[in-house]
Amino acid sequence: MVVPLALIVVITAVNLATPRHVRLGPLLVAAPALAAVTLGPGLTVMTGVMALAGQLVIGFTRGDLTSSDRLAQMSAVVLVCVFAVFLSEVRERRERELRRVRQVSEIAQRLVLRPLPPRIGPLHVAAVYLAAEREMQIGGDLYEVARTDSGTRLLVGDVRGKGLTAVGDAALLLGAFRGAAHRQVGLAELATYLDGSVCWNLAEPGEEDQVQECFITALLVDIPDHTPTVQMVHCGHPPPLLLQRGRVTALRARRPGPPLGLQLGTPCHQVDTFGFRAGDLLLLYTDGVIEARNRQGDFYPLAERAAAWTGKRPEALLEYLRTDLLAYAGNRLGDDAAMIAIERPAGADSHFGV
Repeated sequence: MVVPLALIVVITAVNLATPRHVRLGPLLVAAPALAAVTLGPGLTVMTGVMALAGQLVIGFTRGDLTSSDRLAQMSAVVLVCVFAVFLSEVRERRERELRRVRQVSEIAQRLVLRPLPPRIGPLHVAAVYLAAEREMQIGGDLYEVARTDSGTRLLVGDVRGKGLTAVGDAALLLGAFRGAAHRQVGLAELATYLDGSVCWNLAEPGEEDQVQECFITALLVDIPDHTPTVQMVHCGHPPPLLLQRGRVTALRARRPGPPLGLQLGTPCHQVDTFGFRAGDLLLLYTDGVIEARNRQGDFYPLAERAAAWTGKRPEALLEYLRTDLLAYAGNRLGDDAAMIAIERPAGADSHFGV
């Protein structure tokens, strides 16, 4: 509000202080036009009235209030004000619609991709999600955590594609994981079950032409409460990073399995076991993180940036990586990105008999 009003005052004062042949009155139409960019219809009307008052002051002071030139300038202010009020109303209506869409998106995110608790069993957990579409809070990346009788089970995945279709496929896999993760089955059997669920849903009637085009890369993780290890099944997903006192190690599978939903029959999923002791921190992520590029086209060096981190808490690590990633990519990501950090807190070795 201050800017258009200041513009009216300055134009009116300068016009009165200059010779009569200098005509700055037509510039007053800029005030309501500028108000329409940020102000509502009511304040835009007020700005137009003030601009018209400025024309009246100039015309009364110079004695040409009834001249054809002054009347034309005042008419121009009125016409621009009417048009500015219309634009202001359209802009505000679209902003209200966008706010409603964002509210629905946030609700959908909480229903499909539920926030992770900061502590699950003996583990400290933190997660961050960065959607490529600024208007959306959720996309094709997914993660979930479930407790079992013996430990904590995690899923992180990435659906091929974007938009509502990717959100639907993500919700499909998350629902299957939530229903089966607590069952006392091995990690390989769980991966086989999830693969079958994805294949069955992608092959619904009317979707046959899309079956071979849809798949989900996934990583299944099992962290026992009383054993200093972590078990993993890789289904075409990037390997997680293990942070141990300034050293970063990529936990690569000996024989990674195919992504879920490729209709390859019954794949044989292999379980890989790695050490995961007290004080260690496990970083899971989707390919939107490592495929983010800077202006030179270089990929984001996640392992290198994680190695430079000197903190301890998982939420601090993710905040550091989130800020660094957005700065590296110029605040524009080409794909959705998710990161989950899991810490086995110091002192947990007492549970292992060490």
